[in-house]
Amino acid sequence: MRIKFPYGHDFLEHDFDDNRLVGILDSKLSSYKAEKSETELVREAIENPIGSEKLSDLARGKKNIVIIASDHTRPVPSKIIMPLMLSEIRKGNPDADITILIATGCHRGTTRDELRGKFGDEIFNNEKILVHDCDDTENLVSIATLPSGGELVINKIAYEADLLVAEGFIEPHFFAGFSGSRKSVLPGVCSRKTVMYNHNAMFIDSPYARTGILENNPIHKDMVFAARKAGLAFIVNTVLDPEKHVVYAVAGDVEEAHIKGCEFLKSQCMVPADKKADIVVTTNGGYPLDQNIYQAVKGMTAAESVVNDNGVIIMIAKSNDGDGGKVFYETFKNASDIGKLMQSFLATPAEETIVDQWQSQIFARVLLKARVIYISDAEDEVVKDLHMIPAHSIGEALAIADSLLAGVKGEGTILAIPDGVSVIPV
Repeated sequence: MRIKFPYGHDFLEHDFDDNRLVGILDSKLSSYKAEKSETELVREAIENPIGSEKLSDLARGKKNIVIIASDHTRPVPSKIIMPLMLSEIRKGNPDADITILIATGCHRGTTRDELRGKFGDEIFNNEKILVHDCDDTENLVSIATLPSGGELVINKIAYEADLLVAEGFIEPHFFAGFSGSRKSVLPGVCSRKTVMYNHNAMFIDSPYARTGILENNPIHKDMVFAARKAGLAFIVNTVLDPEKHVVYAVAGDVEEAHIKGCEFLKSQCMVPADKKADIVVTTNGGYPLDQNIYQAVKGMTAAESVVNDNGVIIMIAKSNDGDGGKVFYETFKNASDIGKLMQSFLATPAEETIVDQWQSQIFARVLLKARVIYISDAEDEVVKDLHMIPAHSIGEALAIADSLLAGVKGEGTILAIPDGVSVIPV
């Protein structure tokens, strides 16, 4: 069977041996057809908010309005969402002073070219756009203590807004359960200190901090508290198909609307995983999520849940932007024993969480479960430094996998997950 795997803006394809291929885990989103256009879906959601007044009504009498928008690492369809949000706000308040605040979390700042590409010329040239910096202490303010005990420090522009709203999208998330909604605030516009506390080792190790789980998820609980405390009053979130087209949209209350969106996503993304396999081939869904190795850890976790112990994960991610994080890279380059590295993470107090520790902890968990072969455009030495085996085609990767599986050499079973960030294996 020939299977296509997203790779950057393109695809890699391979003909698999039917005798070895035991399944393809694919979300229903790959075949889901919305009855309305992308713009119609978003407009209808905005006009029929869940658990909230209309955005135009919320905007009345508000002078300073801030729209939190996702950064360059997320495929949020801002060219569709943002014009509709701006129009709805100005419908209720033509004189509103509107700022679009880019929620970078702890990522690098979004460039001007990336902003232009994200929003289009009209919004880029005519709207006020600011990029959040998690280390810019002069523009951060402490506003509360999180339920977990961490200090909630957020962007002043967001906190001082008369009305705070957000755009975004919902997808399965490997430790927050689902992306979207409350994540616009935490981690989106919080300080590095706050983000690191929320992403601490104890929380990441929780069995509830997994893909598709919100109930009892300690990370989610802190995130919701932060969004409420910051005053996030309205969200517009979308669900995307594998081609990054809007197929569903919700708007309204930060929790009620988000839950509605998550319920739809569950109906499409939960896939039965009756069998585990010796080899699991997966991706990070192509551009923009497969730009670096750091982000690719997300897609690996789908494979982690269905690969046999000591099996092989073949991860396909273009990684044209390299490793994606200096500390993440050096953590593994300098580690000779992944088991000891994991123990050091688990022994780290929440308030001492270091940069990218959460991603490193999850990546270490994956490496302790299976060998990882990495197909990318990244330098081979970088891949090796990250305790993975480089490959440049699916055929080459499968040959390497067979050589590693001594007990089932040439006969190892194979599972394919064409988009590792869009499925929830159950």
